Amino acid sequence: MEAFSILAQAIDADGLKAAEAASSAGFAYGLAAIGPDIGIGYLVGKSVEAMARQPEAAGMVRTTMFLGIAFTEALALIGFVVFILIGL
Repeated sequence: MEAFSILAQAIDADGLKAAEAASSAGFAYGLAAIGPDIGIGYLVGKSVEAMARQPEAAGMVRTTMFLGIAFTEALALIGFVVFILIGL
């Protein structure tokens, strides 16, 4: 918090608004990234469990797992773009 007060004294009102928007966007993206991270962890865990139960279906489970990871990671990237646009 002390760093923000030092920055506030050093820059004008427009620069302060931009700095606050950038820090808020970064914090918001950090929160938005939590959901997809939990989803990917759950997805990989269940996929490993499925491969352990039925090793003969491991190829199809692995392919489906990677598709799920890609779609879940796309949510994090969409969140990243949205919060950058909000910050501008």
